[in-house]
Amino acid sequence: MDLLLDPQVWVSLLTLTALEIVLGIDNLIFVTILANRLPPDQQVRARRLGLALALGMRLALLASLSLLVGLTAPVFEAWGRAFSWRDLVLIGGGLFLAYKGTVEIHNRMEKAEDDVPAAGKAAASFGAVIGQIILLDMVFSLDSIITAVGMVDQLWIMSTAVIAAAVVMLGASGPLSRFVQRHPTVKMLALAFLLMIAMVLIADGFGVHIPKAYVYAAMSFSVLVETLNLIAARRRRAR
Repeated sequence: MDLLLDPQVWVSLLTLTALEIVLGIDNLIFVTILANRLPPDQQVRARRLGLALALGMRLALLASLSLLVGLTAPVFEAWGRAFSWRDLVLIGGGLFLAYKGTVEIHNRMEKAEDDVPAAGKAAASFGAVIGQIILLDMVFSLDSIITAVGMVDQLWIMSTAVIAAAVVMLGASGPLSRFVQRHPTVKMLALAFLLMIAMVLIADGFGVHIPKAYVYAAMSFSVLVETLNLIAARRRRAR
């Protein structure tokens, strides 16, 4: 009980929760774009399952901190640098994210989605989409939990922050999905974010750390510009 009355505990919890929400935005964007490729009646279930899997992976990693330490231990050396399992996961996840982002942009620019019949779009099956979500959940979960471990020592604070962030992400997934579907330019911007995140993950895997503040500053500026564009477009339509 005394622990709950400690202001430092609440500051740590609120700070870590806010950070986990920010880190979860990448994951949420990816889950939203993938889920939108499914038939409308499956999209909500895919988003919820994808975010639930992300939460499960984060809690599993927290429950096995010794394994997490092992993931950061060097396993081999190449080009004069030691690589850990964490590095390999980040590099592999970044390459996969770059591939998916490029394919999605290509399909959008080439109007490939318009050429595919509705039954064919459903063939991008629920299982395939969930499988892709699981792969990236693993990458984002690893990055998120390593950040949490570096910030606080108490397991219950980390777990509470992760669960609270997951609840916020779950509540935001529906509105975000509908917003992205209504505004094609927003989807293109989100795909550009995925390519930037892919670059950050690959660089981190090779030991080149890009401060997240720079990444989020660039994303925030892009969102501001797109918001102004949407406001201007709405005013033009209202005339």
